[in-house]
Parts: sequence; C-alpha cells; structure tokens
Amino acid sequence: MARIVIGELMDEAAVASLASDHEVRYEPDLVERRAELLAGLAEVEALIVRNRTRVDRELLAAAPALRVVGRLGVGLDNIDLEACRARGIAICPATGANDVAVAEYTIAAMLILLRGAFFATAAVLDGSWPREASIGREAMGRTLGLVGFGRIAREVAARARALGMAIGSFDPLLPRDDPAWTSVARQPSLEDLLEAADVVSLHVPLTAETRGLLDAARIARMRPGAVLINTARGPVVDAAAVVTALREGRLAGAALDVFDPEPPGPDLLETLRGCPNLILTPHIAGITVESNRRVSTMVADAVRRVLEAPAGALRA
Repeated sequence: MARIVIGELMDEAAVASLASDHEVRYEPDLVERRAELLAGLAEVEALIVRNRTRVDRELLAAAPALRVVGRLGVGLDNIDLEACRARGIAICPATGANDVAVAEYTIAAMLILLRGAFFATAAVLDGSWPREASIGREAMGRTLGLVGFGRIAREVAARARALGMAIGSFDPLLPRDDPAWTSVARQPSLEDLLEAADVVSLHVPLTAETRGLLDAARIARMRPGAVLINTARGPVVDAAAVVTALREGRLAGAALDVFDPEPPGPDLLETLRGCPNLILTPHIAGITVESNRRVSTMVADAVRRVLEAPAGALRA
C-alpha cells in the first residue's frame, strides 16, 4: 500500500478508487499551504497535482520516496521534468481528456464576444433597451486563427468549420507535410495569421519561446475589431496590452481564462477592472463535470500502474 497525496481538485470517484488500494490524503486546498504540503511528503510515493502546485527541486527534495507525479491536465510547465527524469520519477498527464472541454469553451467565448448581446443584461435590468448597441456579428464567413495546431486546436477547428468559418493556423513545430494541414490554411508566420483572422485563439504550451508571444506589438497587428481568446497560459499574452487595445476599440473583445500570476495579483486586477467586452474566468476552460471525471480517472489509472510496477520498471 503506497502513500498518495492529492493537493488539488480531483473527481471524488477517482479519489475513492485510489483509496481502495492505497493510503490517500486528499485535500483540494493543500496547494495553498505549501509548507504543510512539503512537510508531509517524506514517505509519499505518488503526488497528484493540477497546474498550481510547483513540482520543483525544493518539492522533490522533500519527497525522497516519490515515484510518480500525476498531472490532472496536460500542461507540464509547473513540473521540473529534468529533475524528475534524473530521479526516475514517472510523469502521468491526462493527455486528450479535456480537449473537448477547452474546445467548447473557446467556441462559446467566441460566439459571446462576436454577438455582443450578452453584455446587455445590466442595461436591461436598469430599464434600458439598447437594441442598436447590442447588434453583433455572426461567426459564419469569418476567419478563425489558431496559434498552435495540436489536439485541442483541431477540436476547435472542427466545431468552427461546422459554423461556416474559414480556419487558418500557425504552428512552426508541426511539419509542413503533416496530414493535419489538409484541413486548415497553414499560415507562414504569426504576423500573417494575426493580420488575417477575425478571431485569434491561443493553443500553445508555456515555453521560453512562447512566453510573451502576444505582446503589444503583435496585438497591434491584429485586425481592427478582432476577438482574442487565451486558454493556453497567462504569460503567453500581455494582458495589459489586451486591455489597452480593448479600451481603445482596436479589439472588439477578449476572453482570458489564464493569468500571470494565478490568481491575479492586485495590480493585474486593477488593470483588468472595468474593461469593456472582456470575459474573465478562473482557469476553468478545461474543467467540466465530464472532463474532470475523464482526467481524474485517466490519471488515477496511470498512477496505479506505476505504483504496482516494480520500482524502477517505469521511468519518466
């Protein structure tokens, strides 16, 4: 029986399945108490996290018995992969399990921002009747630009295609001869995509190359009246530059599900406060009742396989 710590939100049924075979400590808010988390890792063999727990060298030093890290999601920027590999610690992400959730969020945000009418609630409740101001635009016939063309972006593309949109993508890591390009227009550069798209949606991991990818200069290259959606990682986009573009009317709308830092600090909150046509959500695009169940089950099964294998048999 191995010791498992789960310090962030996980589906209760998946937690129970692990607890039937192992000693499980499940505290979804443990991520908020790092000192307590580190103090309790001395004999822990499995750690299950989302994106907020930093699995860095400090944490690994506090967990000498650790054999596996389960990641309830797909981004691995909060995990020191090199240090884990050096220790032979397996990493188990939930690859593909939340693709649909993120894709549906992206399409929903796009439609809300293009149509515009859904921002009229307060005015209607105040007795106004802002019909002219609430006339928006249709998705049909517009161009969706996808920055990155991995699994999630392809799910978004499939749904956008059903809405009658033209779709382009920029992904320098996807080979030119990859069959995926047959379904979308391959843009030669990020600037070309930004200039061509009515809606820009980001689907890239956080790396040294993507940090600050959409800065003020590149946001200025976007079409007047364009819409921006970021479900990737906060540091990929200059949020202050997005706010400036919205306030000046150069962008018609934006949806930010991710921030830098998370949760946003007082300075960022003040920057975002009162900005028009801006949707803010707490890093929830990939989490629905269904996706949480899929993600949790996938990670629980993968962690169990590692724990049941002979020590050293499965490596990161």
